Amino acid sequence: MALLEVKNLGISFGGLRAVDDFNLKIEQGQLYGLIGPNGAGKTTVFNLLTGVYKPTDGKIYLDGEDITGKSNIEINKSGIARTFQNIRLFSGLTVLDNVKVGLHNQKEYTYSAFTGILRLPAYRRAEREMDERALEILKVFELEKEAEHMASNLPYGKQRKLEIARALATNPKLLLLDEPAAGMNPNETQELMDTISFVRDEFHMTILLIEHDMKLVAGICERLTVLNFGQVLANGDTSEVLKNPEVITAYLGE
Repeated sequence: MALLEVKNLGISFGGLRAVDDFNLKIEQGQLYGLIGPNGAGKTTVFNLLTGVYKPTDGKIYLDGEDITGKSNIEINKSGIARTFQNIRLFSGLTVLDNVKVGLHNQKEYTYSAFTGILRLPAYRRAEREMDERALEILKVFELEKEAEHMASNLPYGKQRKLEIARALATNPKLLLLDEPAAGMNPNETQELMDTISFVRDEFHMTILLIEHDMKLVAGICERLTVLNFGQVLANGDTSEVLKNPEVITAYLGE
């Protein structure tokens, strides 16, 4: 059984069919790419998968569970986390606290408002355990030395890493990365490629990413789906898809 299975997914905005008859199947542990020209519907698909939009038709199954139409919070608790093309960190919080925000959706770290206000032992224990877990995650991204720095003071590349770290703190089954290399220079992009591959292996994570950087896509994605005008143009092994004449014409402009 696939970890993520999307069947005949579609959404309309007024008279515009933004995504039409979209199908996708991702196996546990895969590093999968979703590509296509600007306006093809890629981010709309992410918004459908994460509950930002409710589909007009079709079904979404995560690990066999029907999550179609559920809220963003419900879907996150079911096991999907995402990052955004435009970084969305809590700039007024420390690096450590940004990761702890992700941990708060897990039962083992919850406590009541009453417990928190009075700083009871259960509160102190949960906060200590969250600090320890957040630092463990930051070490994976070599950000532990910046734990007490303000998130807004991090260089751009490290802010990207922190956003991925916060998403992983929610303990997802599936991680969605929306153009993670946007705005990065070649050295930062190579480091990001290494980081994404490491996350997949270290956390046994299944990853779906949107990306325009073909070097990154070709370097780490095992399979690809290509969208064009809201419909699937091609899918399959990365090397074969990138050789597809229709893909080259629609996406690469050759």
